[in-house]
Amino acid sequence: MNLIFMGTPEFSVNALEALIQAGHHILLVVTQPDKQKGRGKEVQYSPVKECALRHKLPVYQPVKIKTAESVEYLKTFQADAYIVAAFGQLLSKEILEIPKYGCINIHASLLPKYRGAAPIQWAVINGEKESGITIMQMDVGLDTGDMLLKGAVSLDEEETADSLHDKLKDLGATLIVQALQLLEEAKLEKTPQPEITNDYAKMLTKAMGEMDFAETALELERKVRGFNSWPSAYTFFREKTLKIWKTKALPLSSDQETNYEPGTIVHVGKDYLDVLCKDGILRILELQLEGKKRMLVKDFLLGVAVQIGDSFGKQKGGV
Repeated sequence: MNLIFMGTPEFSVNALEALIQAGHHILLVVTQPDKQKGRGKEVQYSPVKECALRHKLPVYQPVKIKTAESVEYLKTFQADAYIVAAFGQLLSKEILEIPKYGCINIHASLLPKYRGAAPIQWAVINGEKESGITIMQMDVGLDTGDMLLKGAVSLDEEETADSLHDKLKDLGATLIVQALQLLEEAKLEKTPQPEITNDYAKMLTKAMGEMDFAETALELERKVRGFNSWPSAYTFFREKTLKIWKTKALPLSSDQETNYEPGTIVHVGKDYLDVLCKDGILRILELQLEGKKRMLVKDFLLGVAVQIGDSFGKQKGGV
């Protein structure tokens, strides 16, 4: 097929590579504008742009894809379909109607669950046992179009947003190639979605990563995994930001002190810290103090004196 590919982050790269390997003709790659990084303002390309350049594909980077100029430019390509994978901009009705087979999206959830910007992270945070990819026909709504093809993956007990991301980017690459083959053979069936779903995957913000130890240990353990690697779960310790990278939720044993406030360290082990939560213990195994590298707790304790009764959760600069 003659295709235009729209995508930006690492999640999209495998799909673009798979389409190229499958013999599809990529007429154009559309991705977000370059960014400036660091103090030197070095120009940073998106992962999709880097992939496109490696394959000597033309690249288009509109600030706004909906402008009349962008629409007219897209119309100059005789594309059978637009393939969209985490592009980062919404497409107008006019754009959706340009290609012969419309616009086909690689969405990182089993729709209709987790429409929205962060389906991978919310699947982990909410304790889902299964997630997957839905290849869908795009319409003017947000992830509301007809479902074309699905594939599922299981989440293990230590699944993070990053590890699930890697599973799904591989699955998405496989499914989009299958979907286009079925489309060419007129064997791709459309399944409408229900109008309403209660599992919307809202966009993440940095503030969401701040830990509230009044929540249950299991809720916090899932958030640590779901916010890994961005925005990361974090708290405060002695007026410094402390990122929490790996934890385990445990029940409160009968011999542990419960008169402390949530967020208090109730046990200091050789390679862990036990922190009191709403209904149990969050055992911290890996962390990162502000200005330091990510490390195991046993290494952290070599340089920082911690004792029972110390607490997390004080705002930076607070009393």
